[in-house]
Amino acid sequence: MGHGYPEMRIDEMPVVEARIPDSGDAPGGLGEPGVPPVAPAPGNAIFALTGKRIRELPIRPEGLERV
Repeated sequence: MGHGYPEMRIDEMPVVEARIPDSGDAPGGLGEPGVPPVAPAPGNAIFALTGKRIRELPIRPEGLERV
């Protein structure tokens, strides 16, 4: 447990469902819809550890030193 926040265990993870509507177009980019609900987790973990907010992706190690 870091900073007083309990860490979520895999069995506590809420269901994340990405729906792909049928548009009639050729399939493409189907791996991306699940990213938006997941991306904040490592960003918040980095903030808890370093005090630095992540404002862009991809997350790179440069500039992640503690504030």
